[in-house]
Amino acid sequence: MRGVSLPTRSRSGVARTARRAGIVALVFVAAVACSPAADERDGVISPEAGSPDASAAPDDTAGRPVPLPASGWTARRVIDGDTLVVEGPDGEVTVRIIGINTPERGECFADEATDALEALVDGEELELVTDVSDLDQYGRAVRYVETASGVDVGAELVASGMAIARRYEPDVQLSSTYQLLQERARTDGRGLWAPDACGGDTVDPVAIVIDVNADAPGDDNENLNGEWVRFTNGSDASVDLDGWQVADESATHRHLFADRTLAPGASVTLFTGCGVDTDDAVYWCKADSAVWNNGGDTVFLRDANGNVVAASGYGESVGS
Repeated sequence: MRGVSLPTRSRSGVARTARRAGIVALVFVAAVACSPAADERDGVISPEAGSPDASAAPDDTAGRPVPLPASGWTARRVIDGDTLVVEGPDGEVTVRIIGINTPERGECFADEATDALEALVDGEELELVTDVSDLDQYGRAVRYVETASGVDVGAELVASGMAIARRYEPDVQLSSTYQLLQERARTDGRGLWAPDACGGDTVDPVAIVIDVNADAPGDDNENLNGEWVRFTNGSDASVDLDGWQVADESATHRHLFADRTLAPGASVTLFTGCGVDTDDAVYWCKADSAVWNNGGDTVFLRDANGNVVAASGYGESVGS
C-alpha cells in the first residue's frame, strides 16, 4: 500500500504538531463500525471485554518504564484493526493506535481492517510516537504507529476506508489530519464508506435528515431526555427502520430501532433517557450517562446490514 502523503516531522512526538499546519477544517466526520449484535431490540449493545474504544486516560501502573523508547519495534502480532503487540527494547508491548477506530471482531469489515494493519506492519521496523497519554485504562500503550520509512499507519488505514477517524481526548494532535483523510475516503466511497460495504440494498444516503440536540439544559447526565436526535424521512417513500442502528463515534453507544416505519416527511426523535415510545418518539433509556458529547461527536444511522445511510457531525469532531 502506498504511503499517504503527509508533512514530515521530527522524531519527537511533540513535534508532530507541525504536521497539522495548513490542514483545512472538515465539515463532516463519521465513526463507522458495522452492525454489531444487540443485547436486545431498541436497546444498548454491550462492547466486548477489553473494547479498544476506551478513553486514553493516563495510567502508569503497568510496571514498565515510562515513556517507552520511540524506535526499534517490530510487530509481534495484530489483535485487530487498531491494536497490535510489538516487540522491542522493552520486550512485548500492546499498542492501541491513537486517532482511529475499527470494527470489532465479528462486525462488518473487521477482518479487512485487521488484514490491512497486518499488511502495513509486516516486516517493518516501527516507531511508537506519543501524543499526551501513555496508557489507556486497559494498560495498553497509546501511540501513533509509523514505519521507519515514515508511513503513518493510522493515516493509511483511514485513507483507505479501513478505519474511521476517532477523536480521543486529550490525544488529538492529528485529529484534523485524520478527519481530512476520512472525508476523502468517504467522498471516494472507499472501504467502509462504499454504499454496499456491508452487503444488501441501501437507502439513498441523502434521504434521511438528522438533527441533534447534544447539550441538554443543565447537567446532561441528570437531564437525559434533554438531549435527543431527530431523524426525518426526506424521501418520497416510506423507510422501514426495523433493525437499523443509531450510534455515536464510540464502540459502546448503540441503539436499534424495532418495528418502526418512517413515512415520507415524517420524523422520529430518539431521546437518551427513559419514557413511553410513541409514533414520533423513541426512548433509549440510558440510565448511567448522556450519549452525545457537547464538544463534538457524530450521529450516524446504519441500515440492518450495517451500511451507513446517513450521518451528521458537529462541534470539534468535525475539525476545528
